[in-house]
Formats: sequence, C-alpha cells, structure tokens
Amino acid sequence: MDGLNRPPADPPPAAPGRKTGRPARAAGPQARSRLAGEGTRAAGGLPGASGRAGGREGGPGPGAAWVRLGTDPRQDEAAVRRAGAILRQGGLVAFPTETVYGLGADALNPRAVARIFAAKGRPADNPLIVHVTGPEQAGPELVASWPEAGRRLAERFWPGPLTLVLPAGPAVPAVVRAGLPTVAVRCPAHPVAQALIAAAGTPVAAPSANRSGRPSPTRAEDVWADLGPHLDMLLDAGPVPVGVESTVVDVTVWPPRLLRPGGVPAEDLEAVLGVALAAPPVVAAGEAAPAPGMKYRHYAPEAPLALAPDAGAGAVLVRRWLAEGQRVALVGCREDVEALLGQLGAGGRWVPLDEGEGDPRRAGGDPTGEAAGFAAGRAGGEPAAGAGSAPGGGTGPGGATEPGGPEGPGRERAGDFARGPVVLDLGSRHRPDQQARRLFRALRAADALGATRVLALAVPEHGLGRAVMNRLRKAAAGGEVPGDDHPQGAGRL
Repeated sequence: MDGLNRPPADPPPAAPGRKTGRPARAAGPQARSRLAGEGTRAAGGLPGASGRAGGREGGPGPGAAWVRLGTDPRQDEAAVRRAGAILRQGGLVAFPTETVYGLGADALNPRAVARIFAAKGRPADNPLIVHVTGPEQAGPELVASWPEAGRRLAERFWPGPLTLVLPAGPAVPAVVRAGLPTVAVRCPAHPVAQALIAAAGTPVAAPSANRSGRPSPTRAEDVWADLGPHLDMLLDAGPVPVGVESTVVDVTVWPPRLLRPGGVPAEDLEAVLGVALAAPPVVAAGEAAPAPGMKYRHYAPEAPLALAPDAGAGAVLVRRWLAEGQRVALVGCREDVEALLGQLGAGGRWVPLDEGEGDPRRAGGDPTGEAAGFAAGRAGGEPAAGAGSAPGGGTGPGGATEPGGPEGPGRERAGDFARGPVVLDLGSRHRPDQQARRLFRALRAADALGATRVLALAVPEHGLGRAVMNRLRKAAAGGEVPGDDHPQGAGRL
C-alpha cells in the first residue's frame, strides 16, 4: 500500500495539445484507454470491507450501499471493484480522500457529472475537481499542456491535497469545467480513492460529498446525512486525516495564483516555486469561478455563524445572544474559548469532538499523505458492520440511528445549553492540523445539538490555519465581526 502514497517517480507529461474553450465531447474509446492510466498503481493492500452492498451489483441501484471498510482485504477489493463498475455505468459513489469525503462520477460522462450537480444542489458555474491516480492519467486528452510550475508542484506534492488548475484537454466536458478553458486536477493520497479511480478506469470528478453550502463531510455519517438517497454506493473508511479540502493553485499564469488555501500550506508551495503566490482574481456576478469554493457561501451550519477576531469581541456578541435566549455554540481554540468564558463570568458545556485521531482506519495524518496507511478495526473497539440503506434518516450500518431519524442528533437538545454556551473545542492555538481536522465536525455538531447561533473565534492564520480561516469566513458570509478599530464597526450579527 505504500506504493499508493509515494510521490510519482516520473515528472508529469509535458503533453502537446491546445487550449479549448468550447464544450468538449465525451471521450471516445481510444481517449478513455489513454486516460485510464494503464499500468498505474495497483489497488492492493486496501482495508477489508465488511457487510454487503445494498444496491444492485455491478451498477447503480435503487438504494445506496453503505460499505464499511477495514476488516477483510478481499471483501474490500471486491467492494471497490463494484464501486468502479458503478462509476463506469454513470452512477454516483461517495468515497474518502485524505481531505474530505468526495462525491464521485465518471469525469468524462456529462450525464453522470450532471447527477453530481443535481444531488448537491450545486450551481452550474462552480467547476469540479478531476481526480486521477497520478500524472500518467493526466495526459493530453485531459490536460492540454503542463506549465513548468505545475510540473514542479506535482513532483513534490502529488499524491496529496493539492489541486492544480491546468489548460483543459479536449476530453473534458464543459459541465466539469463550468465552460472554462481550464480543468482542476488532483491526485489524492488516500489509498481507497486511488484504488477506486484505478478500478473505474477513468478520471473521477468529485466535489465534497455534502449538500451545497453545508460543512464538508469528514466522516461517512456526514455524507449519509446529506446525500444518502442520491448515492449508489458509499465507501466508508473512517474519519479523514486532513479535514479541510485541497489547496487549489492556478498554474496557467505566473506567478501562480492561490485560488483556495487548503491541505498544503501556501508557505510550502512558495518554497518549491521560489516566488510568492498571487492573490485570486475577483469573480464578477455572472462569471464562472476558476476553482471551487470561491464564489458562494460555503461550509455553513444551519444556525447563523459570526466570526470574531478575539475573545473580547466575541464576548460582546455572546452576551447579547444569551440575553435574547439563543442557544449559543462556541467554536474556537481552547485558549481563546477559555478567555471568552472568563470575560462572560459564565461556565459552558464542553462537548468532545472525535475527529478520528483514534480510528486506526484513518489514512495518514501529514498534509502530503506520504505516511498514509490503514489498520483493521474501528475506533473504540466498535465492531465493523454491514451496509444499510436509510434514505431520509433511519437505520444505517450496524442498526445505528442516523441523522434525520426519530432519535437522530438533529433533534433540538435545549438541555445542553442549560449552563450557558456549548463549547466545540478546535484544540490548541499551536496545532493548526488539529484545528483543521475538527473544524467541520464542530460546525456539524453545532447543528446536531440544536444551536441557534454559532460564534467562531479566529485562529492563527499560518500554515493550515489559513485554510481554517478561509472556511470560517465563507461560513460567516457577512457575519464577520470587525475589531474595535475596524472602520465598519460591528458585524451584522
């Protein structure tokens, strides 16, 4: 399995080709053969799958199959082969990457890709990321040409949480690239993602597997809660190791542009390039964004979220909310939340967040994914369970009650707020990796607990903290609370 996670030995192909802004046809058999990456990494060494698929074998079924991986390698490989067949037949498969869970479809099949947009409620001018097993699968039919900056970054950071925006080849459907002449391409480090793409024999288009605008899913349970009825298969490999989406860099310009901070810190990219990354362009109304996560409100819980720069600014807002009878959830680093509670002179209920650090099935833990690996079993000794189908809530794997069911965590739990705010701890200010892993779990937990207001405290904006702050600003979407010296004064919340 280590072979699934090493950077490629050969540089990405400097494939001749032309840029194209016109809609491309779906690739024919010869193009598909080239794009399938014949001779790519083997899919062996996967964690084992337990249970059975709930839909029709070999293709999309009327009900999703939730398959938990981690106990029997032979069953795992069979499950991934079934998932690959579903993708080839135009189905939707949710699967883990090292960043978040993705909702995958055959990137060369426009009808299959259209199902992604329908399932998520995703705007058509928001392009998708195409996932490949390695640079050998990103030949001239997919990527028209490789700028030198893209070559250098792929050599260093692939496989891993880095997406490169490149000139699109003729096989990329317009729906994937939102009509733009570029395509966003990533080589994931997670062994299940690698094996799935190889089994499908085609590049896989995959945004995060959640309803558009919601917090991204870091566990299979999150995927099921948002998209269960729309799935043909869900591959569950436990919590993901990074917790925020990939970094997106446009390498068609010089200096390259940082379009979205993510799992690879910008400082690491700049060290390889020897130049500072440029700021992203301003996307006007009516224009397609060059990368996901740039144009719309994203990552947001159901409750309104305000982002405060420090404990003092946050305490003012929380006092007002508590006086109004709001159920308040605090999201922030431990030190900052303690300071805020001290200013309030009130206690709070600290809710532990299991971001998967104890789950032996979680691949890796470093941003590049080079150390990714699995061991059998589940966190806390929970027995692995078979697949279940629970559209709209009800019973999932192992008979557990899922979100949306009669006893699911989506019910309001006012008693949790009896002692004041509920605290969702992102960890230490000195651990941006922990903050990233816990962020989306915290935002989803706020909804599950029934919070009516969420106050997020800013984290140190360096390394992965830059990605965390990007997600919080997008989730706030106008609810950022300026400091006392800010000319705009207080925020809207």
